[in-house]
Amino acid sequence: MDTLLSLIPHLANGITLGLLFALIALGFMLIVGVMETINLAHGSLFALGMYVALFLLAPKLGWFPEAQAAYMALPLGTRYGIALFAAPLVVGLVGLVLEACLRRTYGRDPLYGLLLTFGAALLIEELIRLTWGSNEQQMPLPQAISGAFLMGDLIYSRYRVFASGFAILAIAALWLFLERTPYGAIIKAGAHDSEMVRALGINLSRLRSAVFALGVALAALAGVVMAPIWGIRPQVGVDAVVPAFLIIVLGGVGSLWGAVIAGLLVGLVTGLTGAYASEWSLMSMYLLFIGVVTFRSRGLFGKKSVLDT
Repeated sequence: MDTLLSLIPHLANGITLGLLFALIALGFMLIVGVMETINLAHGSLFALGMYVALFLLAPKLGWFPEAQAAYMALPLGTRYGIALFAAPLVVGLVGLVLEACLRRTYGRDPLYGLLLTFGAALLIEELIRLTWGSNEQQMPLPQAISGAFLMGDLIYSRYRVFASGFAILAIAALWLFLERTPYGAIIKAGAHDSEMVRALGINLSRLRSAVFALGVALAALAGVVMAPIWGIRPQVGVDAVVPAFLIIVLGGVGSLWGAVIAGLLVGLVTGLTGAYASEWSLMSMYLLFIGVVTFRSRGLFGKKSVLDT
């Protein structure tokens, strides 16, 4: 019984991590599905979301000291709410600029898109270093979601409960958008057959721009929520983009619930492995991936996709 109780925090941490991994992966999956492009800048945009949120929590406006003082007078909870919703919008606009640069690579060898997004990832990371420095930073949290609480005989973080709940709401909102709105139907149609979408008179360029912005906004949203757990540093995007790619392949490219389930599996495996052998925590994610794709090459719920050649 004691052993089981000691595992509960690791299970809870794994679920939280898995849900946030799934949120990152869903944005990555939307871009891959509709644009047939693997966005290597996804992790850097995830990190950018963290830093934009950090700025919105405590802006340094040298030319506007009165405006800064008035903004800082707002309660921390209000500023956190602004950061939580405004940071993904800002990163989404950056995504629109990046997608405009990507347009010249459409219809050409996929290597062009990979190289462009790889270069964009390096550029964004260096701009973060120039703007905010290279030292790790921490995001201040409102009192309501900071600290810990007792759950029976266990002490657990309030913030991790908040992060899990927020990730569930964000995933549910994305599912409702894709399944219950005409815009979601257009996005799904574009993921299956872009030529059919063009034949129906839908502007494919605008669709690609909107999907790219939505995908990177989801990455930024996950970055804001994950910042207090992982810490904020310029290279943190690398820690996010690799699991995101593994998760969409593991769950099956194009499957929303496949990505969610795969994210939870990765989170739980990582969390449980960390409880017994922390040095194997990262390795367990890759072993899970190899074990699944060995017997099911298209992932748990995958069908034929743009990655099949």
